[in-house]
Amino acid sequence: MDLEFDFSFFYVNTILPECILIIFLIIILILDLILEIKNKSLLFYISLLGLSLSIFILFFQLEKEPTISFSGNFQDDSFNRIFQILIALCSILCIFLSIDFIECTKLSITEFIIFLVTATIGAMFLCSANDLITIFVSLECLSLCSYLLSGYTKKDIRSNEAVMKYLLIGGLSSSILVYGFSWLYGLSGGELQLQKISDGLINTEMYNYSGSLIALVFITVGIGFKLSLVPFHQWTPDVYEGSPTPVVAFLSVASKIAGLALLVRIFNIVFPFLFNQWHFLFKILAICSMILGNIVAITQTSMKRMLAYSSISQIGYLMIGIIVGDFNGYTSMIVYLLFYIFMNLGIFACIILFGLRTGTDNIRDYNGLILKDPLLTFSLALCLLSLGGIPPLSGFFGKLYLFWCAWKDGLYFLVFIGLFTSIISIYYYLKIIKLLITEETKEVTSYIQTYTGFSFPIFYKNSIQVSIIICVIASMFLGIFMNPIIYIIQNNLNLNSFINI
Repeated sequence: MDLEFDFSFFYVNTILPECILIIFLIIILILDLILEIKNKSLLFYISLLGLSLSIFILFFQLEKEPTISFSGNFQDDSFNRIFQILIALCSILCIFLSIDFIECTKLSITEFIIFLVTATIGAMFLCSANDLITIFVSLECLSLCSYLLSGYTKKDIRSNEAVMKYLLIGGLSSSILVYGFSWLYGLSGGELQLQKISDGLINTEMYNYSGSLIALVFITVGIGFKLSLVPFHQWTPDVYEGSPTPVVAFLSVASKIAGLALLVRIFNIVFPFLFNQWHFLFKILAICSMILGNIVAITQTSMKRMLAYSSISQIGYLMIGIIVGDFNGYTSMIVYLLFYIFMNLGIFACIILFGLRTGTDNIRDYNGLILKDPLLTFSLALCLLSLGGIPPLSGFFGKLYLFWCAWKDGLYFLVFIGLFTSIISIYYYLKIIKLLITEETKEVTSYIQTYTGFSFPIFYKNSIQVSIIICVIASMFLGIFMNPIIYIIQNNLNLNSFINI
């Protein structure tokens, strides 16, 4: 590994993608404040250009050798870059979901873009953060922008309630995480960098001390809140229900990607001597998340609350890749994350479009949608089936690879729980699809009776519909190209810098 410990202020080879986004963020501010442009929807496309350029640079950096820069504050390797690509991709799709939503709801465009792009920058920095201070600052950059986005519709009572709960529980989780960090700082002899903390724990012979286990538990709890792992999920349903739907779409994916990247780095670098303990803890959290998330989702009447519990169960599936802990395990987690982005955001895109036209997100109000909008019905049904893991859709291949890696590692009970809870999830997804395709006119709600669907000539004019097309195509056909995707990831994935494999 190349070490760069000079004091240059600009390491283009390390944080160039993030710097691109910061530059575009400044451009957006200048255009809004100084030039006072009338067509502010142009700002959306400027942010899309910045994110696309950032992804382009990250792809070219995949084969670059791992480096540590900014006096050890950042570690740049292919593992981080892959997660950063996923975060930027998620942000691009969420901006497409937001363009028409913001215009229809008459909300401020500039501030929304600023918060979303800043949250993306914080998440990308979090993926490569290599010391406790940088981790905390990056995490709070993501969290604070998430709070602001959750309460963006400030005239909505549900949004105000959501942001208050999110802020209070988020602040509590950050405090717990910092308390865990303080234990690491003290036990390692005053070290901040992750590798030096690990070396310090060994040098001071504190790795067998109960304080190391206390630090592990508090850090797990702090990150568990961010990932919505059971039993740290209490904020998730209320925040999902009350927040603007494009914001929920962003939080449901971006926070998971950044949180998983942080979880992998911290526990593999700092706690390799407690490998058995944190693997056992992760198994319990994953099992609880899969079971509770899927069972409680059955009883929900709000589409957004149902997706909140579905999201809780999905993080349980993703944890299986971390529990496997080898090269194939992390590859399967990344592959499923890629598929999950399109499946989940496709569902949210359909919900946003339906909500803008009807003003409701109640599941029963979707009854008979096929009579007025067959294309939206087809799109929502496909994304739901893919998320449930129905073959031959992408979600099936993603789960199959994830469970196969766990089975090879001997995690038979975990695979059984995953398969059993996947069957439960298929039940409540099919229950929604049954409502969508009912053709009995007497059961159709007033929302559907007055519903106005889209037609083909104007299909391309709506950014939400463009997002739906992209996500549906990916949910249908991305699994077919799974072998090339795995090949690309494994050829570029370098775990040797922080995982002993």
